[in-house]
Amino acid sequence: MKWVWRGLLAVAAILVIAFLVLRVPDTDPAEMRAKYGNGPSRFLTLENGRDIHFRDEGPRDAPVIVLLHGSNADLHTWQPWTERLKEDYRVIRFDQRGHGLTGPAPDDDYSVQGFGADIDAVTERLGVETFTLAGNSMGGWIAMAYALEKPWRVDALVLVDTAGAPVERKGGGNIAFTLAGLPVIGDIMSQLLPRSIVERSLSQSVSNQDVVTEAAVDRYWELARYPGNRSATRKRFSAPRTAFDPAEIERIQVPALVMWGREDQLIPYEAGEWYAKHLPKATLVSYEGIGHLPMEEAPERSATDLRIWLSEALIPPQLPIEEPPSVEPVVTSTS
Repeated sequence: MKWVWRGLLAVAAILVIAFLVLRVPDTDPAEMRAKYGNGPSRFLTLENGRDIHFRDEGPRDAPVIVLLHGSNADLHTWQPWTERLKEDYRVIRFDQRGHGLTGPAPDDDYSVQGFGADIDAVTERLGVETFTLAGNSMGGWIAMAYALEKPWRVDALVLVDTAGAPVERKGGGNIAFTLAGLPVIGDIMSQLLPRSIVERSLSQSVSNQDVVTEAAVDRYWELARYPGNRSATRKRFSAPRTAFDPAEIERIQVPALVMWGREDQLIPYEAGEWYAKHLPKATLVSYEGIGHLPMEEAPERSATDLRIWLSEALIPPQLPIEEPPSVEPVVTSTS
C-alpha cells in the first residue's frame, strides 16, 4: 500500500511540475496597449477606476452605430465594417468587460445587466442619446437584452449570428468554448491555453479560412491572456444563461436586421430564422458559404447589406398631412 501512495504522489508531483512548466503567463498590459490600443483607440475611465477601451470614428453629427463583439473577441472584429461605414456613420465600438484591453470587471459582474451598464457608460460619456445597436454572437444577445430593457435608446437593432434563441446546435462546435465550459478542466486549460487551441477555435468558427491569419490568431491569443481576462472567461461560462421568451422578443418595435452565416457551426441558421419570425419588424439576410463572423468573412457584402437597410430603417415615419379646415372668407366693409 505504501508503494501505491508513493506512486500517486510521484504522479501528482509530475502533473504539478508539468502545469508550472506548460502554463502560459499573462501578457504585459503596457505591451498590449502599445500593440492593440494605438491609432483611434481611447480609454474611458469610470468612477470605480476601471478603463474601457473604445474607438469612436466618423462624423460627430451622423447617425450612430454601436457595435458589440462576441465572446472572447474584441473591438477589432468590427474593423472591416468600420472602414466601410465611418464615412457616413458615427461608429462606436469597445472591448466589453472581461475582454480585450478593457480587462475584467472588479465586481465580477458578467450578467447581461452588467454588460448593458457599459453600453450606458460609453454612450452617455460620449453624449450619444440614441443609436443603432449591433452585436455578434454574445454581443447580439447583449444587444437584444438591452433593447428589451431600454427601447427608448435604440433606433434600430442588428443581430449578427446572435446567441439567445431557444435553438440547439446540431453537432460541430468550438473546442475552446467547449473546454471553457467544463469544470476543473476548463480552469486548467485556461491557464495552459496553447496558441494552437486558439487557432483551431477561430478556424472552427468560420467557413472563410482567409480570416484565420497569423495576426488574427496572435491577437485572440494575446488578448485572451490580458491580465484578468482568463478568470473573467471562466466566470462568464459558469454563469447560467437562458434563452429569450418569444413573447418578449415580440415587444420590440424598432426595425431589426438579422444577418446570419448559413454554415455557422456555433449558432445554427435556424436561430436566425427564429429571431426573424418573432421580431415584428425584422429583415433576414443570409450568407452562403459563411460561418459565425459574416462581418469578417464577407465584409463587403454584409456592410453593403447593412448600409442599404439602414438607409431605409433610419428614415423617420412620415406623419399624415392633414388638410386645414375650410374657413369662410371674412368680408369687411370700409364704408
